[in-house]
Amino acid sequence: MSQAKERPILFSGPMVRAILEGRKTVTRRPIKPSMRGFDVSFELHQQDDGSWRPMHTFDESCMDDQGTEHPIVCPYGQPGDRLWVREAWAHVNVAQAPGESWVVYRECDNRTDYGGPWKPSIHMRRRDSRILLEITDVRVERLQDISEDQAEAEGPDLPIAEHLAAAWGVQFRRLWESINGHEAWASNPWVWVVEFKRIQP
Repeated sequence: MSQAKERPILFSGPMVRAILEGRKTVTRRPIKPSMRGFDVSFELHQQDDGSWRPMHTFDESCMDDQGTEHPIVCPYGQPGDRLWVREAWAHVNVAQAPGESWVVYRECDNRTDYGGPWKPSIHMRRRDSRILLEITDVRVERLQDISEDQAEAEGPDLPIAEHLAAAWGVQFRRLWESINGHEAWASNPWVWVVEFKRIQP
């Protein structure tokens, strides 16, 4: 069995809040292959090593310039691997202890009334991350194949009036388009589906 690996992953403020509140247990990310000639309309099939290959490998879908075939590997890891969350944060000097500082977080952190400026999540270091996730499942699927249960597990914050309408799928579509663009849903891309559970860092 291979040793578990740790990788960073970015989440927006609302998604950080959803993780902390226990509402978000899965994330979908577009598959972005870099191989020449790759066509994401192909059917993807999982291999024994956990990688994925298009069904039609004969048409250079995963070949580099030397004609060597490459599998498509999930950049977020495999079950058992860990993801440490990068989020908006800041260092704040502690008035009661000169020379010391706190790491404070923009979402769900009430220790201070600090209002910024916040450091972008991309610049967060591993030692400053407070959220650690363990991957429980990885698969690929078409974006629009998402179920209502899975849409709810994505953690969208539904307005109270919409809860009665069971509109998780609608809300997830709005969330996806707000992040990836207006046409991102209609194109129905292949996505990585990464399920996870929060563990102690």
